[in-house]
Amino acid sequence: MKKTASTKKTASAKKAVPAKKAAPAKKAPAAKKITVAPKKATARIKGAAPAKTVVHPPSGESRTALVRRARRINRELAEVYPYAHPELDFTNPFQLVVATVLSAQTTDLRVNQTTPALFAKYPTPEDLAAANPEEVEEILRPCGFFRAKTKSVIGLSRALVADFGGEVPGRLEDLVKLPGVGRKTAFVVLGNAFGRPGITVDTHFQRLVRRWQWTAETDPDKIEAAVGALFPKSDWTDLSHHVIWHGRRICHARKPACGACPIAPLCPAYGEGETDPEKAKKLLKYEKGGFPGQRLNPPQAYLDAGGEPAPPLRAG
Repeated sequence: MKKTASTKKTASAKKAVPAKKAAPAKKAPAAKKITVAPKKATARIKGAAPAKTVVHPPSGESRTALVRRARRINRELAEVYPYAHPELDFTNPFQLVVATVLSAQTTDLRVNQTTPALFAKYPTPEDLAAANPEEVEEILRPCGFFRAKTKSVIGLSRALVADFGGEVPGRLEDLVKLPGVGRKTAFVVLGNAFGRPGITVDTHFQRLVRRWQWTAETDPDKIEAAVGALFPKSDWTDLSHHVIWHGRRICHARKPACGACPIAPLCPAYGEGETDPEKAKKLLKYEKGGFPGQRLNPPQAYLDAGGEPAPPLRAG
């Protein structure tokens, strides 16, 4: 059969139409590498650097799981800081309440450098109540806000003499009536001078419990209530010491030393700070002869960072 002209034309037209190229397949985005905290950060300080991404926070953590994780963190910190204690030097409740009032907006080290002269000249509430404010101001000048602090310590001394016979009261409701004494100061005194449990919600405590997702509260009183509900009352005072010591030494505000942190596997905020072990070691805060306030051997993380066991700093 002969092909007609129209058939030939149609065939040639078909040949002239180029075939459409298939659209290139879109490349799938590279899977994001998720890294978990090292199983034991302190054990990895001398090893290879871990990867540097943030651990995802607990998703849908139940109340029971939160309580278990919070208590495990406290147990881990108790092993790292077995001798955690108030880092203010004191020998009696009066010295502790005065030192705690003076510690506002300054360091415990600065207070400890200042109070020996203050207590040598004014050893009792009666002495400080009758003091010349200008002379007290001169002693307290290194602490900062020395005029306001002078007014507070003289005022609380006068209140102790007038209302409590020169003795520091052992009840929260009485302590908070003293000039310059709030709940935080009161719980420091109750827990460490009278052995009555209390949670000290200072700036370190607030920062860490939010990083650990124990609570999202920002008001100190609400933080105190929320965290207190996670632990037996008997644990409150030691818990405060453990958290505050950790905040001062490892879990800093601006750049936490995540790579040297003993509770890294339990921390939802792991990776906010330096995760490289060698670099993290350099962020640990300690003083010559040991890290601040430590009376006996420091944990291994601090020895690795170049610290040395410290001699006893004080009794009590």
